[in-house]
Amino acid sequence: MLLVRSIVFDVLMYLLMLVMGILCAPLAIWSKEGAYWSMRKYATYSIWLLEKICGLKVEVRGHVPSGTCIVCSKHMSFLDILVLATLLPRFKFIMKAELKWAPVLGLYAMRIGTIPVKRGKGGGVVKGMVSDVEKQGQEEGQTIIYPQGTRVLPGVKKPYKVGAAVLYERLGQTCYPVATNIGVFWGRRSPYRKPGLAVMEFLDPIPPGMPLKSFLTTIEDKIETRSDALMVEAGFVFPTSDAG
Repeated sequence: MLLVRSIVFDVLMYLLMLVMGILCAPLAIWSKEGAYWSMRKYATYSIWLLEKICGLKVEVRGHVPSGTCIVCSKHMSFLDILVLATLLPRFKFIMKAELKWAPVLGLYAMRIGTIPVKRGKGGGVVKGMVSDVEKQGQEEGQTIIYPQGTRVLPGVKKPYKVGAAVLYERLGQTCYPVATNIGVFWGRRSPYRKPGLAVMEFLDPIPPGMPLKSFLTTIEDKIETRSDALMVEAGFVFPTSDAG
């Protein structure tokens, strides 16, 4: 039954995306506020469907920022994107470039000023990302970046990339780290949407001015430590390795 409920939810979620995406397109094209309104409504309805169909509730903890800032969030599934979209008043994501061509999603993402980033290594990718963000000037809003660069399964350790630290250094804005246990219930490439309590927690903000390397170490420690604790709270058991 869990798989059936999960499939029903996924079908309705993507159908809702298609229908709302088409019906609200004129509103989104007319104004950026219209795009935000449409995206926020879609995310809210999707989360409501998730609770009603799959029994997965969402709880938000900590202080949610409303002013201009950087948000560095743990990324575990599409659900954490939906939750952030319901919370932050002027959000824009740093996203992989391929998504700007995605049906419906790409239109709305680009309309609100989301920054597409090509996959790759080296300073050129980071430089291009920062340059694109700086071109928007000091426009009010919350710039969301996933410092690990991709969705990560519970218990998997993936290094934090320097892009988040460079963005923090160049923009000179306060950073809000965000921890979550969402992947325990809705994991990367998993067909299951498990019942339970998914938590997203905004941690203590980091003011501007911290050295780049110290910042990167600090956000990794804060986000990973708290996310691990939230996953344990949700019943996740981390694999143990035998010592010799």
